Amino acid sequence: MKDLDRYHKWVEWNEDDQVYIGKCPDLITGIHGENPVLLYGELCEVIQDVIDHFNAEGRSLPEPRVRPMSEVA
Repeated sequence: MKDLDRYHKWVEWNEDDQVYIGKCPDLITGIHGENPVLLYGELCEVIQDVIDHFNAEGRSLPEPRVRPMSEVA
């Protein structure tokens, strides 16, 4: 499994700001945009950049803590 696939990520509508928010709380606070499909792709790119940065510095990636509900139930 790729490191990128270990982390739960999602896009949701934010009524207050009237934009979509892409989230991966184990690695980043979030990004925003107007198109949810494009935003998900951008979210994956940002997460991969974070992973690459950790690897370049020789740092261990944090263990994923946020899990899909199907794994919790």
